[in-house]
Amino acid sequence: MKTSIIKLVAFIFVAFLSVSAWGDAASTSETCNGCHGDNGISQWSDVPTIGGMPEFTHSDALYYYRDEERPCSQSEFRQGDTSRPATNMCEVAGNLSDDEIDEIAAYYVELPFVPAKQDFDADLAAAGKTIHDEQCEMCHSDGGANPDDEAGILAGQQMGYLEATFAQYRDGSRPQDKSMEEKVNALSDDDVTALLHFYASEQ
Repeated sequence: MKTSIIKLVAFIFVAFLSVSAWGDAASTSETCNGCHGDNGISQWSDVPTIGGMPEFTHSDALYYYRDEERPCSQSEFRQGDTSRPATNMCEVAGNLSDDEIDEIAAYYVELPFVPAKQDFDADLAAAGKTIHDEQCEMCHSDGGANPDDEAGILAGQQMGYLEATFAQYRDGSRPQDKSMEEKVNALSDDDVTALLHFYASEQ
């Protein structure tokens, strides 16, 4: 009987911690949404959608930002209290603990990824699909839309953000593994433009 009571208390305690963590992540998300949009769905070309982002990809990105190993450009808050001082991802992530990072990633992965409605050139998109199928599909399957790849969602992501990301990969300011580096460096400027229009077309 005593053992059963101890197990029950332990279960309630763990459940309480889980609910508390979820509540903390939901509260923290209000700050995130100030730049990334409600439920992490961006309405701005230079800001990525993070709702539905693979958990590993999201937490990994926050760790990189916290360690200032990715470029961190200043950004104004796009909604909510827009009078807040501009900030950047290194400053935001620098205040997060490991547990908080993991909680935020776990929170956003449960939200739907909503592809951005954006303009694209159909001919460039068709060329980009060919390049993607030949060069990128192995790691970014389903046209870059499969969250189970844990390689980020490219399909329907904001074009301005992806353009900046490609530039950072190509100039070496954003870390990447060796295979990714070889693939990116082999792309021409026209290839990158075509890929951007292909991902933008996936709406």
